[in-house]
Amino acid sequence: MQNLFIFDIETIPDLNAAKNMLDLPGATPAELREALVKYHLDITDQKNSFLRQVFHQIVVISFLEAEIIRDASGQEFYRLIDIRSGGDLQSSEADLVKGFSSHLKKNFSRLVSFNGRGFDLPVLKYAAMKHGVETSWLYKRGDKWNNYGQRYSLDWHCDLAEAFSDFGASARVKMSELCAAFGLPGKLGVDGSQVTQMFDEGRLQEIRDYCETDVINTYLLYLIYQHHTGTISHDSLLRCREELRSILTKKGKFEEMLRYL
Repeated sequence: MQNLFIFDIETIPDLNAAKNMLDLPGATPAELREALVKYHLDITDQKNSFLRQVFHQIVVISFLEAEIIRDASGQEFYRLIDIRSGGDLQSSEADLVKGFSSHLKKNFSRLVSFNGRGFDLPVLKYAAMKHGVETSWLYKRGDKWNNYGQRYSLDWHCDLAEAFSDFGASARVKMSELCAAFGLPGKLGVDGSQVTQMFDEGRLQEIRDYCETDVINTYLLYLIYQHHTGTISHDSLLRCREELRSILTKKGKFEEMLRYL
């Protein structure tokens, strides 16, 4: 496994799925979204309005990619390759999912996410099925105990929400809580609850930028976790953070994040 692939997605309610399931002929997008929320409240006894994964439409996939370098003792260092969002402002959900799957089929990578096992990856799987995108790389690599589907195979898919909580032994904490505790940037003026409104207003580039900041926060949390477990040295931790600072400076984006590095 040569690459590190840290990813995050942003979604809006899938109104086509809503139309196919809910008997609301002539309903406006706002009415369909409201009906989806009501549906989820009804099926959870008014406890949870968050849409199940199959009712999400992907509008952005952002990622940070790095080469995994190992020294003679097996300790790691991550050489950054890129930080960006897939596709462009005109890319459809099908385009984004095809690009995601095609890239990971060609580039054998360790996945890193925050709640990716519970949300991002299931949404991506449903979208792939919806658009007929083949994802054999996700199922046919590895062995019985080491593969992308194995919950405890952190060298294959490290879901930091699970890793930090020791797989539920302690409370699952939010990314914003960890960032606050560790002095990291966290959310910078936008959160996921605003994405649908931003999309309606045509602010897709802002959504892409926001998603990339989440990816950067995930990477910084991953560095802390990997150092804590002894996978990277303190020197490698500092070098990785300095390389991140250098790349963000060259991109001329996310200046507000630089003061945390």
